[in-house]
Amino acid sequence: MSSNQTPRSKRKPNGNKAAHKNQSAPVTSTMQVTKVASKAGLHKRNLHQGRYDFVKLVKVLPELAKHVVLNPVGEQTIRFDDPQAVKLLNKALLAQHYSVTQWDIPDGYLCPPIPGRADYIHRLADLLNNEAPQLNHRLVKALDIGVGANCIYPIVGVTQYGWHYTGSDVDSVSVDNSNQIANHNLPLKGKVECRLQTDSRHYFKGIIEPNEFYDVTTCNPPFHASLAEAQQGTERKLANLNAHKGKRGHVKPEHKANQGTVQQAKGNKPTLNFGGQKAELWCPGGEAAFVKNMAFESRDFAHQVLWFTTLISKKDNVRWLRKQLEKAGAKQMTVVEMSQGQKVSRFVAWSFKDKAERQAWLKLKSH
Repeated sequence: MSSNQTPRSKRKPNGNKAAHKNQSAPVTSTMQVTKVASKAGLHKRNLHQGRYDFVKLVKVLPELAKHVVLNPVGEQTIRFDDPQAVKLLNKALLAQHYSVTQWDIPDGYLCPPIPGRADYIHRLADLLNNEAPQLNHRLVKALDIGVGANCIYPIVGVTQYGWHYTGSDVDSVSVDNSNQIANHNLPLKGKVECRLQTDSRHYFKGIIEPNEFYDVTTCNPPFHASLAEAQQGTERKLANLNAHKGKRGHVKPEHKANQGTVQQAKGNKPTLNFGGQKAELWCPGGEAAFVKNMAFESRDFAHQVLWFTTLISKKDNVRWLRKQLEKAGAKQMTVVEMSQGQKVSRFVAWSFKDKAERQAWLKLKSH
């Protein structure tokens, strides 16, 4: 889902030959649209500022030491094209910064770039804070659509803000692994519950129970439309990885988001390992179909969720999602940009409640 990162529950698009084609009459909408531009760099509360401190990381995870190498200018780094090294780096980061010491993922599952994933959570917290400055975050309930095997969004949300997180996924191995992580790490115990989505056509149906209410949802959708497209994306990532080793001989921080999906095949160049996890990377119709279906299903839970959100990897899909949200009857759409070096990403948040209604909702959870 950690991501961006993760198996994603999805609905089948209705003949998505041209996902961006508007097949219905124009809809008159009063939806308010806000854009939050981001300053360059990670969020100020993000724990992953600057270069990784490998001395501290090796101290918390000695196993990482054998993967630490020196670049041409003598700085410590790892080979980001080595999936085992990347996984151990993530394991060390989670132990050092989040006190999550019992963490692992099955072979072939996506290993998410933690700094970028954490930025999503921090900026989502800002969205809540802007409407409720006295918000008690320990009363916030969050839902991650497509939690994956790595459980990254719940880990960050729970340890940094005290949120209570529910995760969902269409893959039973992912659900079991994330529940294992939650149950074997004291900071997460009792605050994370992951559920299996048994109907891959749905996002919220079958997961949100009748009397449950959530303040926010998170999602890192699959953005490829096919296996072939995903494989082409792999080749671009590998080319990008090599291109940015540069003078320092390591991947620049802004390119770490490209890491973690690479698996090394014996005797061959690195490839993506799909191994049954296609929903992490692609679905029919790609990201456009995925977010369209999510937008329309979300209105069925308008009274149970304050803010729905999803990452959007393709900028053109922001305008596409806006059209769908207008049709669905959303009252507010907010686009939050995240900028790390030359990489600009974003998530879209939407609500079926107006500002006064959202403030009244959050006032009940204020100090």
